This record gives sequence, structure tokens and C-alpha cells, in this order.
Amino acid sequence: MSERDDLLASIANTIKTYRAGELTQPTAAHVERWAGQFTPANQLPFLREFDHVMKQTFLTKETVSGFLSNLVTNEKLAGKDPKAYWARANFLTIQKAGQSQKEMVSLFAAALQQKCGLDLSKCGAAGGDYIYLDDILFTGGRVATDLQAWIAGKAPANAVVHVILMALHTSGHYYIMSNRLKKAIAASGKKIEIHFWRLIELKNQRNQKDVSDVLWPAVVPADAAVQAYVDAEKKYPLAIRNAGGALGVFSSEAGRQLLESEFLIAGVKIRSLTQSPKDFIRPLGCGNFGVGFGSLLATYRNCPNNCPLALWWGDPEATSGALHWYPLLSRKTYAAPENVFNVFDDLTL
Repeated sequence: MSERDDLLASIANTIKTYRAGELTQPTAAHVERWAGQFTPANQLPFLREFDHVMKQTFLTKETVSGFLSNLVTNEKLAGKDPKAYWARANFLTIQKAGQSQKEMVSLFAAALQQKCGLDLSKCGAAGGDYIYLDDILFTGGRVATDLQAWIAGKAPANAVVHVILMALHTSGHYYIMSNRLKKAIAASGKKIEIHFWRLIELKNQRNQKDVSDVLWPAVVPADAAVQAYVDAEKKYPLAIRNAGGALGVFSSEAGRQLLESEFLIAGVKIRSLTQSPKDFIRPLGCGNFGVGFGSLLATYRNCPNNCPLALWWGDPEATSGALHWYPLLSRKTYAAPENVFNVFDDLTL
């Protein structure tokens, strides 16, 4: 096998559990069809770097379950008697959009049963801590919206809340803790402490751009369409990253810049397929700043829209129009059938 074949097979193996049971298992041919849409001369080095990164940023069910299992007996969280702690813990299932909280609660329930012999649905007592589970915090909007409503309504006068996540991005965490949740607690007149637990923390605040863990271009590619797009953003323009900072999930500065360049070129191309694309649909992922959010985190359940458009945008069957891009990780949206009735879901187990 050639190096290219090896890389295609390796990437397919990394993402093999993506939306298992909903989509056909990814194959090397699937990865090849996707990769073939990028700049021909750059495809091999692009695949090298992408393979390296995805091995660290694609979260499998086993990885998440292992993290949650370890938390059950983490003395800093549950103390010296975890069974007693979790028996009193109140699990919040208050998410209004998506299925990620239900999945995380289900995984935690399995870990709790295995480690402590407890039935999560029977846990909970007055005075016990509150537990809010979710997968990944990007902008923090979903976590903030859910907890703001709870704080203003059903939360007791005194409470300790532990937010348990697969991963968080520092910009979203800082924003909701210094703004939205801080204001919600103050307005409620209640005494509420909020603590965060996560497997992965990714730096992406503007003052961290040079050591960021997301795609944040150090160079604008010599591509007319990309340069026109970058020049057109006046309100929140791209703040160029100074090259040479910590590598994080990347193998090298050159590899990082190649991913940034190729995903940016592809993202601008994808936007051009739509007559009037929404402003927040940016090349490196949905967001309000620069050229996009730039996250490379995906899970076995879904690919967030905060990842580059070229990862998830498009319809495999389309031959023209706005969706004429072959996605590597087809997204499930909040409009999926199982999410339709989430607006009515407001339970506290």
C-alpha cells in the first residue's frame, strides 16, 4: 500500500464509530472521495496532518465512558465515600436542544451502576449537589441557556452545581462564567456555586490565539476568493496568529498552517455555493469572529457546526447547488426527528 492508502485507511479507522447505526461505516474510499476535493498538490501532506490531529480530537464512546467512570470515584469531586455522595446527587436533564445530555446521562448511569451499584434514576436528595452533563462546550450558549432558566426557576436557594463535559473551549467557558451565569445568579438572589469538570480543555480566547488549540490562521492563503472574504469582514476581522506557539494537537507549525489554509480555501468555496450565506456560517466553522470558530473536535455522536465547513457541510448525493460538497462527517441537526419534542423536556431525575 502507498502512504496515501495507509493514511486513508488510518483516518477511516479513527472515525469508524461515527454515528454508528445511522450512517454507513466510513471506509478508505469515503475518506478518499472527501480528500479529493482539496488542492491536489497538498492532499498528501494534508492527509498526514489531518490523520495526526484526528487521532487526538475524535472522541469515541470508550474514551468518554472511561472519563466518566474515573469521575465517579474521583475524590476531589465525590469525596472519600463516592457511593454516599452520588446517592444524594441530583442529576439535571434540562437540555432544550439535541440529545447529547441524554446520552451523557446514560453513560454516567452505566458507570455509576458499575462502580457504586447505584441506580441513577433513584439518586437525589435535598442538600445534595446538582450534576449537569453535556458533551462539548463551544460558545457556551446551550449550557448557559439551560442553567439560566434553572437558576431563575427550580434551583434551591443554595446549591452547588457540577458541569461535567467531554471538552470545553476557553472562550465559551470564560464568557458564560463571567457574564451570563454570573448575572443569572446575581439576579436570582440565590447562592449558587458552579464548577466545571472536563476531559479536554482547548484554548481559543483572542488573547490566547498564538497558543490556541483550534484552527487560527497565521497566514491568509494566496487565493483571491479567500482574500476577498477576509477583507470583507469589518466588524470582527481575522486577528492573525503569530506562528511558533505551542503545537498542541498539531504535529508541526507547517502541518497546522496547511490544515488552516486548506480548510479556509474549501470553506470559502462552500460559502460561494449559496447566494446569500448567513454571516455566522464561516469557513472554519460557525461563529461570529474572524474566519470561524476553528474547532477540530468531533465525537462518535456528531460533528459540531463549529468545526470547519469542509468537514460536515454538504449532501453526498448532490451534483450541484449549495450542498454540492461531499462531507466526511455528515451532521445530525437539531431538526432530526428525535429532537422535535425536546422543547417539552424539563425533567429532574
